[in-house]
Amino acid sequence: MNIEGQAALVTGGASGLGEACVRAFAERGAAVVALDRDAARGEALAAELGRSVRFVAADVTDPDGVGRAIAAAQSLGALRAAVSCAGIGIAQRVVQRDGGPHDLAAFRRIIEVNLIGTFNVMRLCAAAMAGNEPVDGERGVVVNTASIAAFDGQIGQVAYAASKGGVVGMTLPAARDLAKLGVRVMTIAPGLFDTPLLGGLPADVKTQLGAVIPYPSRLGHPREYAALVAHIVDNAYLNGEVIRCDGALRMPPR
Repeated sequence: MNIEGQAALVTGGASGLGEACVRAFAERGAAVVALDRDAARGEALAAELGRSVRFVAADVTDPDGVGRAIAAAQSLGALRAAVSCAGIGIAQRVVQRDGGPHDLAAFRRIIEVNLIGTFNVMRLCAAAMAGNEPVDGERGVVVNTASIAAFDGQIGQVAYAASKGGVVGMTLPAARDLAKLGVRVMTIAPGLFDTPLLGGLPADVKTQLGAVIPYPSRLGHPREYAALVAHIVDNAYLNGEVIRCDGALRMPPR
Protein backbone atom coordinates (compact mmCIF):
# COMPACT_ATOMS: atom_id res chain seq x y z
CA MET A 1 0.00 0.00 0.00
CA ASN A 2 1.28 3.42 -0.95
CA ILE A 3 0.95 5.55 2.20
CA GLU A 4 1.60 8.85 0.41
CA GLY A 5 -1.41 11.14 0.78
CA GLN A 6 -3.01 8.79 3.30
CA ALA A 7 -3.30 9.00 7.09
CA ALA A 8 -1.52 6.93 9.74
CA LEU A 9 -1.83 6.66 13.52
CA VAL A 10 1.10 5.72 15.77
CA THR A 11 0.73 5.06 19.51
CA GLY A 12 3.71 5.75 21.72
CA GLY A 13 4.48 8.21 18.95
CA ALA A 14 6.29 10.82 21.03
CA SER A 15 9.51 8.85 21.57
CA GLY A 16 11.52 5.74 20.75
CA LEU A 17 10.15 3.29 18.20
CA GLY A 18 6.91 5.23 17.84
CA GLU A 19 8.65 8.52 17.12
CA ALA A 20 10.77 6.82 14.46
CA CYS A 21 7.59 5.52 12.81
CA VAL A 22 6.00 8.98 12.86
CA ARG A 23 9.08 10.41 11.16
CA ALA A 24 9.18 7.60 8.59
CA PHE A 25 5.52 8.05 7.64
CA ALA A 26 5.91 11.82 7.38
CA GLU A 27 8.96 11.36 5.12
CA ARG A 28 6.83 9.16 2.86
CA GLY A 29 4.20 11.84 2.44
CA ALA A 30 1.61 10.58 4.91
CA ALA A 31 -0.37 12.64 7.40
CA VAL A 32 0.36 11.22 10.84
CA VAL A 33 -1.28 11.38 14.26
CA ALA A 34 1.06 10.62 17.15
CA LEU A 35 -0.81 9.36 20.22
CA ASP A 36 1.07 9.44 23.50
CA ARG A 37 0.67 10.40 27.16
CA ASP A 38 3.77 12.61 27.05
CA ALA A 39 2.28 15.91 25.91
CA ALA A 40 5.51 17.88 26.04
CA ARG A 41 7.41 15.52 23.75
CA GLY A 42 4.43 14.93 21.49
CA GLU A 43 3.73 18.60 20.93
CA ALA A 44 7.42 19.29 20.32
CA LEU A 45 7.55 16.54 17.70
CA ALA A 46 4.45 17.87 15.92
CA ALA A 47 5.87 21.38 15.95
CA GLU A 48 9.14 20.14 14.48
CA LEU A 49 7.60 18.07 11.68
CA GLY A 50 4.97 20.61 10.69
CA ARG A 51 1.43 20.41 9.36
CA SER A 52 1.61 16.76 8.32
CA VAL A 53 1.87 15.61 11.95
CA ARG A 54 -0.60 16.12 14.76
CA PHE A 55 -0.32 15.10 18.39
CA VAL A 56 -3.16 13.72 20.51
CA ALA A 57 -2.60 13.21 24.24
CA ALA A 58 -4.33 9.97 25.21
CA ASP A 59 -3.92 6.59 26.88
CA VAL A 60 -4.20 3.50 24.67
CA THR A 61 -6.51 1.87 27.22
CA ASP A 62 -9.05 4.72 26.90
CA PRO A 63 -11.52 4.14 24.04
CA ASP A 64 -12.53 7.81 23.97
CA GLY A 65 -8.92 8.98 23.76
CA VAL A 66 -8.12 6.55 20.95
CA GLY A 67 -11.34 7.63 19.25
CA ARG A 68 -10.16 11.25 19.31
CA ALA A 69 -6.88 10.24 17.72
CA ILE A 70 -8.69 8.30 14.98
CA ALA A 71 -10.96 11.26 14.30
CA ALA A 72 -7.91 13.51 14.03
CA ALA A 73 -6.31 11.11 11.55
CA GLN A 74 -9.48 10.87 9.47
CA SER A 75 -9.64 14.65 9.28
CA LEU A 76 -6.31 14.45 7.43
CA GLY A 77 -7.16 11.59 5.09
CA ALA A 78 -8.23 7.96 4.99
CA LEU A 79 -6.74 6.06 7.93
CA ARG A 80 -4.69 3.37 6.21
CA ALA A 81 -2.02 2.43 8.79
CA ALA A 82 -2.11 1.98 12.56
CA VAL A 83 1.05 1.16 14.49
CA SER A 84 1.00 0.31 18.21
CA CYS A 85 4.29 1.11 19.94
CA ALA A 86 3.01 2.19 23.37
CA GLY A 87 4.09 -0.10 26.18
CA ILE A 88 5.48 -0.35 29.70
CA GLY A 89 7.54 -2.88 31.63
CA ILE A 90 8.50 -3.96 35.13
CA ALA A 91 10.95 -6.44 36.64
CA GLN A 92 9.44 -8.79 39.24
CA ARG A 93 9.78 -12.50 39.87
CA VAL A 94 6.81 -14.76 40.57
CA VAL A 95 8.23 -15.08 44.09
CA GLN A 96 10.42 -12.13 44.92
CA ARG A 97 13.73 -12.15 46.76
CA ASP A 98 12.03 -11.22 50.03
CA GLY A 99 9.72 -14.21 49.73
CA GLY A 100 6.68 -12.20 48.76
CA PRO A 101 4.58 -12.95 45.67
CA HIS A 102 4.58 -10.93 42.47
CA ASP A 103 2.45 -7.81 42.86
CA LEU A 104 -0.90 -8.62 41.23
CA ALA A 105 -1.84 -5.01 40.55
CA ALA A 106 1.44 -4.51 38.71
CA PHE A 107 0.81 -7.62 36.60
CA ARG A 108 -2.68 -6.35 35.74
CA ARG A 109 -1.32 -2.95 34.75
CA ILE A 110 1.22 -4.47 32.34
CA ILE A 111 -1.50 -6.58 30.72
CA GLU A 112 -3.86 -3.59 30.60
CA VAL A 113 -1.43 -1.33 28.74
CA ASN A 114 0.58 -3.74 26.59
CA LEU A 115 -2.08 -6.25 25.60
CA ILE A 116 -5.51 -4.72 26.17
CA GLY A 117 -4.28 -1.31 25.02
CA THR A 118 -2.91 -2.83 21.81
CA PHE A 119 -6.19 -4.65 21.20
CA ASN A 120 -8.18 -1.50 21.92
CA VAL A 121 -6.25 0.44 19.28
CA MET A 122 -6.47 -2.43 16.79
CA ARG A 123 -10.22 -2.93 17.13
CA LEU A 124 -11.05 0.77 16.82
CA CYS A 125 -8.64 1.44 13.95
CA ALA A 126 -9.75 -1.66 12.05
CA ALA A 127 -13.38 -0.57 12.38
CA ALA A 128 -12.44 2.83 10.97
CA MET A 129 -10.44 1.23 8.14
CA ALA A 130 -13.41 -0.96 7.21
CA GLY A 131 -15.14 2.16 5.89
CA ASN A 132 -12.29 3.05 3.52
CA GLU A 133 -12.50 2.59 -0.21
CA PRO A 134 -10.13 -0.24 -1.19
CA VAL A 135 -6.80 0.64 -2.78
CA ASP A 136 -5.54 -2.30 -4.84
CA GLY A 137 -7.94 -4.45 -2.85
CA GLU A 138 -6.85 -3.44 0.65
CA ARG A 139 -8.28 -0.94 3.08
CA GLY A 140 -5.57 -0.75 5.71
CA VAL A 141 -2.85 -2.39 7.77
CA VAL A 142 -2.32 -2.75 11.50
CA VAL A 143 1.19 -3.29 12.87
CA ASN A 144 1.48 -4.29 16.53
CA THR A 145 4.61 -4.40 18.67
CA ALA A 146 5.45 -7.49 20.70
CA SER A 147 8.97 -8.30 21.92
CA ILE A 148 11.43 -11.14 21.77
CA ALA A 149 10.48 -11.51 25.44
CA ALA A 150 7.31 -13.18 24.14
CA PHE A 151 9.56 -16.11 23.15
CA ASP A 152 12.66 -15.69 25.36
CA GLY A 153 11.29 -14.11 28.51
CA GLN A 154 13.98 -13.64 31.13
CA ILE A 155 13.93 -13.94 34.91
CA GLY A 156 11.75 -11.14 36.25
CA GLN A 157 9.89 -10.66 32.94
CA VAL A 158 6.87 -12.85 33.59
CA ALA A 159 4.35 -9.99 33.36
CA TYR A 160 6.02 -8.33 30.37
CA ALA A 161 6.47 -11.62 28.53
CA ALA A 162 2.84 -12.57 29.16
CA SER A 163 1.62 -9.27 27.75
CA LYS A 164 3.80 -9.50 24.65
CA GLY A 165 2.96 -13.19 24.20
CA GLY A 166 -0.67 -12.12 24.07
CA VAL A 167 0.10 -9.66 21.29
CA VAL A 168 1.80 -12.47 19.35
CA GLY A 169 -1.18 -14.73 19.94
CA MET A 170 -3.63 -12.15 18.57
CA THR A 171 -1.84 -11.76 15.28
CA LEU A 172 -3.12 -14.66 13.19
CA PRO A 173 -6.74 -14.73 14.43
CA ALA A 174 -7.02 -10.95 14.03
CA ALA A 175 -5.67 -11.20 10.48
CA ARG A 176 -8.20 -13.91 9.74
CA ASP A 177 -11.01 -11.88 11.30
CA LEU A 178 -10.18 -8.86 9.15
CA ALA A 179 -9.27 -10.62 5.90
CA LYS A 180 -12.68 -10.13 4.28
CA LEU A 181 -12.46 -6.42 5.05
CA GLY A 182 -9.11 -6.07 3.32
CA VAL A 183 -7.28 -5.11 6.52
CA ARG A 184 -3.93 -6.79 7.24
CA VAL A 185 -2.46 -7.44 10.70
CA MET A 186 1.24 -7.91 11.37
CA THR A 187 3.38 -7.96 14.51
CA ILE A 188 7.02 -7.06 15.02
CA ALA A 189 8.97 -8.57 17.93
CA PRO A 190 11.93 -6.21 18.49
CA GLY A 191 15.03 -7.11 20.41
CA LEU A 192 17.27 -4.62 22.19
CA PHE A 193 16.79 -1.15 20.74
CA ASP A 194 18.36 2.16 21.71
CA THR A 195 15.16 3.79 23.00
CA PRO A 196 14.37 5.93 26.07
CA LEU A 197 13.74 2.67 27.96
CA LEU A 198 17.50 2.09 27.82
CA GLY A 199 18.42 5.75 27.51
CA GLY A 200 19.43 6.12 31.15
CA LEU A 201 22.05 3.40 30.97
CA PRO A 202 25.74 4.33 30.84
CA ALA A 203 27.43 4.04 27.46
CA ASP A 204 29.59 1.11 28.59
CA VAL A 205 26.50 -0.84 29.70
CA LYS A 206 24.86 -0.25 26.31
CA THR A 207 28.05 -1.51 24.66
CA GLN A 208 27.96 -4.64 26.81
CA LEU A 209 24.32 -5.25 25.90
CA GLY A 210 25.10 -4.82 22.23
CA ALA A 211 28.03 -7.23 22.42
CA VAL A 212 25.71 -10.19 23.13
CA ILE A 213 23.83 -9.64 19.86
CA PRO A 214 25.27 -11.90 17.14
CA TYR A 215 25.15 -9.44 14.22
CA PRO A 216 25.21 -6.54 14.09
CA SER A 217 26.64 -6.47 17.61
CA ARG A 218 24.95 -3.30 18.79
CA LEU A 219 21.60 -2.03 19.95
CA GLY A 220 19.03 -1.58 17.23
CA HIS A 221 18.31 1.88 15.90
CA PRO A 222 14.64 2.97 16.07
CA ARG A 223 14.82 3.94 12.40
CA GLU A 224 15.48 0.26 11.59
CA TYR A 225 12.26 -0.69 13.32
CA ALA A 226 10.45 2.06 11.41
CA ALA A 227 11.93 0.82 8.13
CA LEU A 228 10.41 -2.61 8.79
CA VAL A 229 7.04 -1.03 9.55
CA ALA A 230 7.24 0.90 6.27
CA HIS A 231 8.03 -2.30 4.37
CA ILE A 232 5.09 -4.10 5.97
CA VAL A 233 2.80 -1.29 4.88
CA ASP A 234 4.23 -1.43 1.35
CA ASN A 235 4.14 -5.22 0.97
CA ALA A 236 0.54 -6.38 0.57
CA TYR A 237 1.45 -10.07 0.89
CA LEU A 238 2.64 -9.74 4.48
CA ASN A 239 -0.23 -10.71 6.75
CA GLY A 240 -0.89 -12.69 9.92
CA GLU A 241 2.77 -13.13 10.89
CA VAL A 242 5.26 -12.10 13.57
CA ILE A 243 8.68 -10.84 12.46
CA ARG A 244 11.59 -10.81 14.89
CA CYS A 245 13.83 -7.78 14.48
CA ASP A 246 16.71 -8.59 16.81
CA GLY A 247 20.06 -9.24 15.08
CA ALA A 248 19.62 -13.01 15.74
CA LEU A 249 19.55 -12.46 19.51
CA ARG A 250 18.12 -15.22 21.70
CA MET A 251 17.86 -14.02 25.27
CA PRO A 252 19.45 -16.10 28.06
CA PRO A 253 17.57 -16.69 31.35
CA ARG A 254 19.13 -13.54 32.90
